[in-house]
Formats: sequence, structure tokens, C-alpha cells
Amino acid sequence: MHVDCGISRVKWLVSVVQKLKNPEIIADIRPDRRFLATLRPYQQKGINWLHILHSLGFGACLADDMGLGKTIQLLGFLNVIRSGPLKASLLVIPASLIANWMGEIERFFPDLRYKVAHPSAPSERNVRKGDKKELDGLDLVITTYGQAQKLSSLQEYAWRYVILDEAQAIKNPGARQTLAIKKLKAENRICMTGTPVENRLFDLWSLFDFLNPGMLGNKSEFGSLAKKLRQNAEGYGRLRNVIRPYLLRRLKTDKSVISDLPDKVELKTYASLSKKQIVLYRNHIQQIEQDLAESDGIQRKGLILASLMKLKQLCNHADQYLGTGGFDEKDSGKFERLREVCEVIHEKREKVLIFSQFKEMTAPLCAFLEGVFSRKGLVLHGSTPVRQRKDIIERFQGDERIPFMVLSLKAGGVGLNLTRANHVVHFDRWWNPAVENQATDRAFRIGQKKNVMVHKFITRGTVEEKIDRMLEEKATLSKEVIAASGEAWITEMSNQEIMGLFSLAL
Repeated sequence: MHVDCGISRVKWLVSVVQKLKNPEIIADIRPDRRFLATLRPYQQKGINWLHILHSLGFGACLADDMGLGKTIQLLGFLNVIRSGPLKASLLVIPASLIANWMGEIERFFPDLRYKVAHPSAPSERNVRKGDKKELDGLDLVITTYGQAQKLSSLQEYAWRYVILDEAQAIKNPGARQTLAIKKLKAENRICMTGTPVENRLFDLWSLFDFLNPGMLGNKSEFGSLAKKLRQNAEGYGRLRNVIRPYLLRRLKTDKSVISDLPDKVELKTYASLSKKQIVLYRNHIQQIEQDLAESDGIQRKGLILASLMKLKQLCNHADQYLGTGGFDEKDSGKFERLREVCEVIHEKREKVLIFSQFKEMTAPLCAFLEGVFSRKGLVLHGSTPVRQRKDIIERFQGDERIPFMVLSLKAGGVGLNLTRANHVVHFDRWWNPAVENQATDRAFRIGQKKNVMVHKFITRGTVEEKIDRMLEEKATLSKEVIAASGEAWITEMSNQEIMGLFSLAL
């Protein structure tokens, strides 16, 4: 009898592990009639997977590709667990996504009892006292990463779930924001992110330290493992097997997941420097060489990163580098190239999103493009008030003839649905594939009816072209576990390598 009991437990454990690794074999746990969304098959499987982890008490990372409907899956999951104890869950999101989440709830799960703990929320939806009685009467409280650190009521309550959207916000394990989020009390936790690892393996450790503390060891133990993996890349496969039951990632490019999404075509669009840019570039290189010879340590790293930023600005436009204004087309090879690309888009009566990492470029780009399209466009950046963003998005997605929108990469790169555009231009490069892809996926997502053309602008012969080439070589490093990116590795180059990177090759 005792032996049979042991065998049945082993069989049960094997069955659970199989289901976690292969969500398609889990029985459907369907939301009730109060949930109004029509689920795609892979979305139903996502809810099933979340539910089985819920029943086992494990944290889950829903890491589907951007645009596959992580929000709908999370709302469906909240529906199927709603019959449990009267205790609220906490959803922590970037401030720019508040309107987006409220809209999705009203559309797909209007019976969800929720409030928002943020000053920008409508008064009828704002958390008032934040005491236990008020919170126990809700299914969900929505707040931001900033408010989660400030509000004692959020920190004191014992939540049913703490759910993080754009969970890469806690990728830095030592950051104040990360430490504050990890102190929140909860029975269980969920992360939602389209980029589970942006820069380093420690991003992954930080997520799992939040979800299932101890699973990947402590920080120093994981540091030792990361060092070994750098020396022997075969170990990445073993790491994937450890995290696989708790991380669900489906890609839009996988036709077995979703077959009715159009294709995404990525093009490198090359521009030449203008005469003015060439002179300024050469002068800057001479100054860098002199400064490098006279610096070391932190000062040297700061000099390299500052020079990298200045050269990025110079590749965009001479006037951005000089800070003089004007922004004549003839003083930027990229402006001339952008005109050529956008004239074709204009002829087809299609729409385009233009991303830049520099907020100061959004207004000059908008003014320039109004001349190309003979129509006004829209601008969205970090200083755009949260309440205006919803109006901007609705105008762009509506029937009004608005041919373009210029966005700063950080403000426009997450949470926005801009499927009326089927062209995306990365005017300058972030040099982080995860961040660029997240921005591209504002257009390449469910609801898109056309093929999406992605133009990545690169100035020939400059640091942009050389870093693009180096990133392609780095990108072979275990795409599922770690995305090559960032700029910190550039500061570790020798002076000779730095000058080779920065030098002008026309």
C-alpha cells in the first residue's frame, strides 16, 4: 500500500512537470460569461498554464512576444480564480499604461472590481483610504512602480497576487525600485514581459528572485553560474530547462502559435553623412583621441559613453550635435534618406511610426515630416501627459488622415497599440535588440492587417555601422536566454579598439 502510494506520487509529479513544460496538454480552465474576450487557442493555453502554477503555488513569468495579448490572458486568469477568498491582487505597471489597462478591463472584463492607486486616475476609480476593508472588497488594484514605493497602504496589505507588467523594470537586483517591489507581501506572484532578459543573465535572476525566491540560488551563487556559462555556452541549455516550467514564451513568428498575423520585414536603411556632418565628425574624433590618452578609470568610461552619445547625435543631424536648432535637411544624411522612405509611404497612403531615443529630435522630425506628407502628424514622448496619450493613440488609430507619429523610444516603446501603421522607422539605434523589437511591436501585433516594414537607419562609415555589425556577431549568444545589447561593453575596449570603432570610414 505504502509503495503504491509512493508510485502514484511520482506519477503525479511527472504528470505535473510534463504539463508545465507542455501547456498544450493541460485541460482547459475556461473563464465564465462575465469575461467577454474571444480567446485564441494559445491564449486559452496561457490561462491553463497560469492556473496550474497557481494551484501549485509557484510564481509564473508570462513572457509571450509583444502583441500576443498578455493582458487578455491575465484578465482571463483573474476571472477563473475570482471565486477564491475576498482579497485583492496588485498590478504594478508603468504610468503610461494606466489608460491602456483600464480600457482593456472595461472592454473584456467590466465586472472586475478594480481601482487605481495613482493621482492621474479618474476620481471614481481612485483608491480612497487604501485600508484593509476597502482593498478586501476589490479584485484588483492598479498602481505604478513609483507609487508602489511611496504608498504605505500598498506595502502593508497582504495581496493575493502581486503582478508586474513590463517586469523588466525590476531587472537590476540592487536598484531601489527592485528592492521595494520585492518587499511587497503576496501569496503568489506573476511577471509579464515581452523581454524577459534585456541585457544580462542577472536580469533573469532578478525576475526569478521575485517570482520564486531561491530557485536560481542567491545572487553570489548565480554570479558564479553566470561566469561558468560565459566560459562554456552549452550550459545555457541546462539553465533553460530549469526555468522552462515557470516561463511561458510564444513568438509571433511561430505560425503554429498564430497563423493570421502578417509578416514583418526588417530592412537596414543606410544614409550618408552630409558635408557638415563629416567635418564635425572628424573634428570630434581628433578630440576623443587626445582626451583618451589623458584619462583612465571612471573618467575614461564616462568619456567613452559621452562621446558615443555625441556621435549618435551627430549621425542624426549636425544641429542636434551643435545644439543650434534649424535642422535643415541638407545638413543630415538621415533627413534626406527619411524623405525618400516617407515619400513612398505617402504615395501608398499608408502610415508610419518614427522612433528616436532623443526627445529633442521629436519636434524637428515632426516639422520635417509635415513638409513631406503635407499633413500634420502626432508626437508622443516622456513629457506627454498620461491623459493626453489616450487621445493621441485614438486619433492615430481612428479614421482621421494622420500619416505619421514621432515617438521617443522609451515613452512609445511599451503598451501602445498602433496597428494603423504598417511602417516603422528606427531613426537612431538603441543598440539593444529587445528594446527596438518592443518598439516595433507597437505596429506588429494582433489587429495588423498588412505586412509591417521596419527600417533601421544606419549612417554609413560611422560608429553606427560598426556597432550594428558587432551586435550581429554578438546576437548568436543564446537568443532564448540572453539578448546581446547595451553599451557598457564598449567601455571595456582598449584605446586602439575605441579609435577603430569611432573612426570615420568613408
